[in-house]
Amino acid sequence: MNPSSAAPVFETQLAGLKLLHRGKVRDIYALDADLMLIVTTDRLSAFDVVMPDPIPEKGRVLTEISNFWFERTRHLVANQLADIPVEHFVTDPEERKLLKHRAIVVKRLRALPIEAVVRGYVIGSGWKDYQRTGAICGIELPKGLRQADRLPEPIFTPATKAAPGSHDENVPFAAMADTVGASLAEQVRRTALELYAFAARHALARGIIIADTKFEFGVDGHQHLVLIDEVLTPDSSRFWPVASYAPGTSPPSFDKQFVRDYLETLSWDKRAPGPRLPPEVVRRTSENYLEALRLLTAA
Repeated sequence: MNPSSAAPVFETQLAGLKLLHRGKVRDIYALDADLMLIVTTDRLSAFDVVMPDPIPEKGRVLTEISNFWFERTRHLVANQLADIPVEHFVTDPEERKLLKHRAIVVKRLRALPIEAVVRGYVIGSGWKDYQRTGAICGIELPKGLRQADRLPEPIFTPATKAAPGSHDENVPFAAMADTVGASLAEQVRRTALELYAFAARHALARGIIIADTKFEFGVDGHQHLVLIDEVLTPDSSRFWPVASYAPGTSPPSFDKQFVRDYLETLSWDKRAPGPRLPPEVVRRTSENYLEALRLLTAA
């Protein structure tokens, strides 16, 4: 698909379907008692604020990358996909066209109130934490690490899922265990680390370093763990090009860091409403997302 062939989708209003939730990026509709429709729009959030300008092709990229990983990680954990085409529930030709490559039918599951964060490198809030304490989320690390250094081994640092307008908050593993139960917490930690290791190997062979990522999980009616939401996308991960990676600095990335860097140059208080994005920032961000899709999914 030519990046300019479809108009950006900022918000959806689907006839005949009940809107359950409109998140920062996704619109979620009820299909029946067991199924939902997730539509990934072209909205972009930065510092937990939705920007007024959509990023062309972003929703398609996020959906295709997530589906790529869902298919390839079934041996590690079950996932939310119902394997039913969207057209089974959406019959209007214009709505089908709107949803093409950006909507999936998923099972209704009980989402766990935890972000399962895995960090392989010292960056972002982890770098700030390490500079201050010599640890990340209470996990002691070797002295002398530089910004963007690879960690001796990936670490699991859970966070609470914040209410709209608030920021997620890192919590100790013990607090996560208190919230979801010790056995389930351990299963989430083990599965998240396995998923990260599997994906990091694949990405590295294709020129991308996955510096960190967050997973979301749910459980079904039998309390089986299920991978939900999005998986290893430029929205949920830091993707660095191998060719330009250099410890000691914040590496260039394929994710929305380009937007964050621009916003940091403004006198904006990081509260809604977000500022308008210049056309050049929108264009380059779209190109970054498309390049991540190309590299990760190339045969």
